[in-house]
Amino acid sequence: MEVHSFTIDIPEHVQDDLRERLSHTRLPDEVEGAGWDYGTNLGYMKKIVDYWQNRFDWRTREADLNRYRHFRTEIEGSGIHFVHERGKGSDPMPLVLFHGWPDSICRYLKLIPMLTDPAAYGGDPADSFDVVVPSLIGDPGMSRSDNAQPLAKMAELTWRLMTEELGYERFGAGGGDGGSPISQILGVRHPESIVGLHLTDIGFPILMANFPDLSDAEQEYLSTLQAQGFTEGAYAVLQGTKPQTLAYGLNDSPAGYAAWIIEKFRTWSDSDDDLETVFTKDELLTNVMLYWTGGPSVRAVSYREEWVSGSLAPDQQVDVPVGLALPPRDIDPVPPREYAERNLKNIRRWTVLERGGHFVAMEFPELMAREIRAFFRPLRNLPASV
Repeated sequence: MEVHSFTIDIPEHVQDDLRERLSHTRLPDEVEGAGWDYGTNLGYMKKIVDYWQNRFDWRTREADLNRYRHFRTEIEGSGIHFVHERGKGSDPMPLVLFHGWPDSICRYLKLIPMLTDPAAYGGDPADSFDVVVPSLIGDPGMSRSDNAQPLAKMAELTWRLMTEELGYERFGAGGGDGGSPISQILGVRHPESIVGLHLTDIGFPILMANFPDLSDAEQEYLSTLQAQGFTEGAYAVLQGTKPQTLAYGLNDSPAGYAAWIIEKFRTWSDSDDDLETVFTKDELLTNVMLYWTGGPSVRAVSYREEWVSGSLAPDQQVDVPVGLALPPRDIDPVPPREYAERNLKNIRRWTVLERGGHFVAMEFPELMAREIRAFFRPLRNLPASV
């Protein structure tokens, strides 16, 4: 299928509808003194709704997004939207980066130029990359009648995109959140194509594994995960079981959609409880807008298919080279290395970052640029392109 460029251009009637809905926002009350303990703070939501309705300039943000090269293609009847930025070095390495939920291609917009043009940021031009970032909003490749393994299907579509459409024989992959298991699936199913994987977490599949010989550190880690699930995991249980119920409210109320997403950006980021020390209102709302305008699909919030079917069996191991850059303020604690190595058998680089949360590539892109360059540097002697 043909790959063709396109420009993000949200129709004005969609903007008119958004402003009308915002003008009729019906906010709830709040437990006195609750802050953010009960969820998204009412005072902050009032500011967000006012800013979104009266000061947020989508056309300016849209122009910022369109500074990057966007493309669409179709593979097996599935439409895929992706960013593809060419590196400026003499032999850029192809690298595909996956986001997760509730972020978007916005996760990597600050990082992309640091990878494509390292010399402009004080780096070595020999460390440049051709960067591809697929948009996963709505789970590309999934239809309303398709309920099996969306992450595995996205991995397969991406492999075909990289090899058949873009002509890369070998490439690196990476990401966090849902992007970590997608990358791992590529490593398991297409190791001949994967130079290495760079991840910010150990992914979903290993959390489902059942090992009888856990060390004390591993047992403590899993106990912490379980306890954290009771306080921070309700969103995942709902999205993994009854996403259709949630979808009605999110697709009808932009304020509701913003509240659902922004609370996660605050809770999961390294912001010291002050969200706007790492994200501006414009950045937060641009990310929300990509979901709001991405179509009224339950896929934008659903984990159900993955929970039901899974992507990798617990005993499937990733043998390609792996680098981990683990943010200290992610939603999950930093795992013991021995636990990560049960699934990721060939860890070449292990770094606990100085700062950063779940969206570290968006929060502190310079740290991620450093780690990605360092991990892939010794792997560049392998053939990387057709």
